[in-house]
Amino acid sequence: MSLVDAPLTRDGAMATRPAEPTVRAMQVGQHLIALALTVIGVIRALGDGVAPPAAIIAGVAILAWHTAGAFIPSRVAATSAVTWWLVGFAAVWIAAVAVSPEFVWLAFLLWLLAGHLLPLHWGLVYSVCVFAVVAVAPILHHGTTSYANVFGPLIGGVFAFGISRGYLQLLHEAAERERLVASLRLAQTEMAELQDELAVAQREAGAIAERTRISRDIHDTIAQALSSIRLLAHAGSNRTSDPAAELALTQVETLAGDSLADVRRIVAELVPAELEDGALTSALQRMLDRAHEETGIRAELHVDDTLPLLPTEIEVGLLRSAQSALANVRVHAQASRVVLSLIDAGDSVRMDVIDDGTGFDASAWERSPVATAGSSSYGLRFMRDRLRELGGGLDVESSPGEGTAISAHLPIHIDQATVPKETP
Repeated sequence: MSLVDAPLTRDGAMATRPAEPTVRAMQVGQHLIALALTVIGVIRALGDGVAPPAAIIAGVAILAWHTAGAFIPSRVAATSAVTWWLVGFAAVWIAAVAVSPEFVWLAFLLWLLAGHLLPLHWGLVYSVCVFAVVAVAPILHHGTTSYANVFGPLIGGVFAFGISRGYLQLLHEAAERERLVASLRLAQTEMAELQDELAVAQREAGAIAERTRISRDIHDTIAQALSSIRLLAHAGSNRTSDPAAELALTQVETLAGDSLADVRRIVAELVPAELEDGALTSALQRMLDRAHEETGIRAELHVDDTLPLLPTEIEVGLLRSAQSALANVRVHAQASRVVLSLIDAGDSVRMDVIDDGTGFDASAWERSPVATAGSSSYGLRFMRDRLRELGGGLDVESSPGEGTAISAHLPIHIDQATVPKETP
C-alpha cells in the first residue's frame, strides 16, 4: 500500500489526492526505501552468519508483501483491507526479525505507513508494538542490548511517525486549497451566467417598459383624440339640417370609430402578452430549468397573477438573490425539490425559496458574527446585505434535517439614491 494510494484515511486526514507528479514521486520513493532497507537487512544478516537461504527468503517475503499492497484498489484504501495488509506486513517483518535482528531497520517503513494509513490512536498503538519488537529483538538474539539499540529506534520512530502525520496535514491543506479554488471557479462561472441572465433581463425589461410607455401614450393621446372626434361628429350630425354636412359628419364618425377600434387593438397587443411573461419570470424559469437539467432537482416556479411590472433595480436584486439561493441548494442542501415563489405583497414583492434538503441551525447562524468557510454562510450574508442596500431584507428559517426556507422582500418603489452603482 503506497503512502499516496489512500485518498482518505479513516480519521479524514485528506480529501483529495495530490497532483500526479507528487503521487508518482512518493510511490517511487516508498518502494526505494523498502528495497534499500530490505537489501541492507539481508546483507547484514549474511554478515552475521545467517544461512543465505533463510536471509534471502526473509527479504523476498518482505518485498513481496510490500509490493502486494500496491494492488489494493484505492477506493477501498480507507477500509479494513488496509489494516489487515499492515498487520500482515508486521507479521512478515516479525518473522524476518526472528531470522536476524538486522531486519529491524524496516521498522522505519512500518512507522511511516502506520502514521499515514491508520487513525491517530491506532497508529500510535501499532507504532508502540513495532518499537517493542525492535527493543526486544537484540535481547532474544544476543542476550543483551544497549542504549543505542533502544533510544536510536525510539527517536527514529518518533521522527518517522511525525513526518508521516505532518505529510497528511500537508495533503489535507492542499486538498482544502484545491476545494477552495474549485469553489471560486464555480462561483466565477455562476457569476458569468448571472451576468448573461441580467443582460437578458434588462433587455427584456427595457423592451417591456418601452412598449408599455408607447401603449400608454397612444391610449392617452391618439385614442382620446379619436374618441373626441367621434363624439363631436355624432353631435354635429344631429344638429345640422344640411344633408351633405350630415353625410360628411356621419362618415367622419364612422371613420373615427374604426380608427379607435384599431388603436385599442394595438394598445392591447402591446401590453398584456409581455406583462404575463415578464423578464424576471423568464430569467427565473431558465435558472430553475438549468438547475433541474444539471442536478435532477425538481424545481417549481409560482408567480402571483397580480404581481406588477417591477423596476429594473428590484428585478436585478431578486435575480441575484435567487441565483445565490439556488447555488446554496445545489452545493449544500442535498435537496430533491425546490420551490421558488414570487408574491405580490402590496407595496413590496417577496421571493420565497423553499427546499427539502438537509437544513442547518439557522439560530446558530444568526448568532454567529462570522461566516464559516466552505458553508453557505457567505452567500446568505451577502444576499442579506444586498437586499438591505435596496431597502429590503432576508428571513431564513431552517433546522437540521428539516429543509430551508429563505424569504427575500423588497419595496416595489425604491429611493434611487440608495441603489448601489454597479454594472450587472
